[in-house]
Amino acid sequence: MLLAGFPRVPLAHLPTPLEILPRLSEQLGGPEIWVKRDDCTGLATGGNKTRKLEFSMGEAQERGADTIITVGAVQSNHVRQTAAAACKLGMKCEVLLEHRVSDPTELYRTSGNVLLDRIFGANLREYAAGTDFDAAMEEVAGGIRAEGGTPYIVPGGASNSVGALGYVGCGEEFLRQCDEQAVAFDHIVTATGSAGTHAGLAVGLRGSGSDLPILGIGVNAPKDIQEERVYNLAVETAELVEKPGCVARDDIIADCNYIGPGYGQPTDGMNEAVLMLARTEGLLFDPVYSGKALAGMIDYIRQGRFDSSQRIVFLHTGGAAGLFAYADLLDLS
Repeated sequence: MLLAGFPRVPLAHLPTPLEILPRLSEQLGGPEIWVKRDDCTGLATGGNKTRKLEFSMGEAQERGADTIITVGAVQSNHVRQTAAAACKLGMKCEVLLEHRVSDPTELYRTSGNVLLDRIFGANLREYAAGTDFDAAMEEVAGGIRAEGGTPYIVPGGASNSVGALGYVGCGEEFLRQCDEQAVAFDHIVTATGSAGTHAGLAVGLRGSGSDLPILGIGVNAPKDIQEERVYNLAVETAELVEKPGCVARDDIIADCNYIGPGYGQPTDGMNEAVLMLARTEGLLFDPVYSGKALAGMIDYIRQGRFDSSQRIVFLHTGGAAGLFAYADLLDLS
């Protein structure tokens, strides 16, 4: 166990299911496709951030925090789950929302995750894209301290080495499930954004002796920047769990060709992927992260980069609540 001794609070429904997608596999005519259902973590409709928040909130509790401060884009899945975790643990939640998407619709600004943030009682503060959010969160923290409170800052996506511990645990959990279900895979595919999921998963797998290739499909940054971001966090996380050097630079692969016009901007591939999974397997994927990652995986299969001799698994990071914010931007025909 790589996670013994770290403060942690139980928030997620674990283990999440590992299951085959037979109708999708048949439709695409390529590899046998499975899904690791981290949309089923439970908290506030679920998603990958819940695993990370078990450790972030554990540290916050250990430090006596009464207020959580975090940041995310307007339709942030991370913010939604953080606000819910704060409620569950009796803490206040201060949220800095970044207006990262240009020309947002009314639904984008008010529905989906934003509606849930408000239901959970988070105090939402709005900021322009490109704001120095480290400084902005420190300013909010200073105000809370001045009023006698004890703040704890959770970075965007809970993507520091503490939060990444959640995906170290996911890697260990996945390998146990492979043993229990007597199944082996040739590749694992996931969205890669704020880096914590990708980095933690790499440490969890490599730190447990697995050389399973991980393909991250980028959603916001160019390939060189994204890979460096993930690798640096993986190195830091590996040191934290006392597995220094377990992740090599060439273990980190990000394909950032499926972003489209920009972060949070719909693409035809994403639209097709979301409808395909809904209509073949009854599964919902989000338009910002998992939908674009699915589009990348589907394209790889169509190009023959994953073939019929292989078995691959897609890590579903959740986020279906965001679909409501994109209702007027999706083509449902």
